Amino acid sequence: MATPQLGSSSLTQPNYWWYRARADLLEAALQPYLGEPALTLDVGSADGPSVAWMQGGRRIALDVNPQGLTPGMSVCGSVLALPFADESFDVVSAFDVVEHCEPEKQAMTELTRVLAPGGRLLLSTPAYQWAWTDHDVWAGHYRRYTRQRLVSAVEAAGLEVLRSTYSFATVFPFFLVERAMRRLRRREPDVRPRLTPTPPVVEKVLMAGARVDRRLLRKHDLPFGSSIFVAAVKRDRTAAITDTPDV
Repeated sequence: MATPQLGSSSLTQPNYWWYRARADLLEAALQPYLGEPALTLDVGSADGPSVAWMQGGRRIALDVNPQGLTPGMSVCGSVLALPFADESFDVVSAFDVVEHCEPEKQAMTELTRVLAPGGRLLLSTPAYQWAWTDHDVWAGHYRRYTRQRLVSAVEAAGLEVLRSTYSFATVFPFFLVERAMRRLRRREPDVRPRLTPTPPVVEKVLMAGARVDRRLLRKHDLPFGSSIFVAAVKRDRTAAITDTPDV
C-alpha cells in the first residue's frame, strides 16, 4: 500500500527544474490536442506549474489537497469520486495523478465519465516500475508505468489513444544516476525525502537537454524516458450511426 503523500513537492519547490521542464514538454507534446475547450477540468491542480500553457475557455482545478487551490476557481475532491455530472468537460487533464490512485480502474472510469463525447483526456505518469525508490513511496505512488501499460489502461476505459510517448529522454542518463543514488543512500524511515538538490551548472545542462526533447516532441514520439504522456479522445458513438434510408 502506498504511503499517503504529505503534499506535492511542487508546493514547496515550485521552481525546481523538473517542474519547469515538464510544463514545457507537456505543451510540446499535448498542446495540439487541447483544441479550443469551453470548459476544462485539471485534476491534481496543486501541481500548478504544469498547466499554465492550457489557455482558452474556463478551467476548473481539482485536488484532494486544498493547498495550492484558488478559492472560487477550484474544488477539493478526489479523482475516485469526481463531484461533477457526466459529460461535463471538453478537456480533462491529469498530470502525474493516476499513479496515486487505487483502484486505477475507478480513477480512469471517473476521468472518462466526466468527459464529453469528442472530448480529450491528457495524461502524464512516471515511467518504469524498476525505477521505484523511496521518493515514490513518500509521493504516495501505487505504481509506475510503461507506455503500453498506460495505453492499455486508457483504452480499457473506452477511449481512443491519439498519441503516446515517453519524455525526458535526453536527460535519461541523469535519471538513472539519481535513482541509483537514492537506492544506495540510507534514510531514516520517518524522514520524507525532498527532491534532489541540483547545482546550478547541472541544472543548466538538464534544462538544455529538456529543450532538445521539446523540439523532438513537436514532431516525434520518444522511445524511452522517465515520464509518459498520453492524449486520448472520447469518441461520440452516436456520430457513427446514420439513419437507415427509406426503401
